[in-house]
Amino acid sequence: MARLHLEFPEDQFYFTTQLTVRITDINAGKHLANDSMISMISEARARFLYQFGIEEVSENDTGIIVTDLATTYKREAFARDPLIFEVGLMDLNKYGGDIIFRITKAVGGELVALAKSGFVFYHFSSSRVAPMPEDFRLRFPGVNYIAE
Repeated sequence: MARLHLEFPEDQFYFTTQLTVRITDINAGKHLANDSMISMISEARARFLYQFGIEEVSENDTGIIVTDLATTYKREAFARDPLIFEVGLMDLNKYGGDIIFRITKAVGGELVALAKSGFVFYHFSSSRVAPMPEDFRLRFPGVNYIAE
């Protein structure tokens, strides 16, 4: 089976936050569990959106939903390890794009994981994908855009 390979442009990270691995995030292998990493990625994404004034669901009932998630693990993390989550964007299109993550150990800077989360804007009342709001795109002028 071919391994997943994630590679991100250095200049597309716009936000950094720190999260600490809790004892409840540890699995039977005594390291950070996959489901806990996904929860931490979700928290980092929410902090990123909040920092840029982007509501998860806006007044007009439009919000962001995750369409997929790819994660590659490079090394283990353990209970009480402080982790740095760098968050950015790439490959924007008419309806969404990718939120990217680089996760490193705060002490020593070792790479723990890379992740990419696809997203689209979604109108919850009509249950349909919605075009990206212009103000979202304007907040990130340096992000590449893929015309469909």
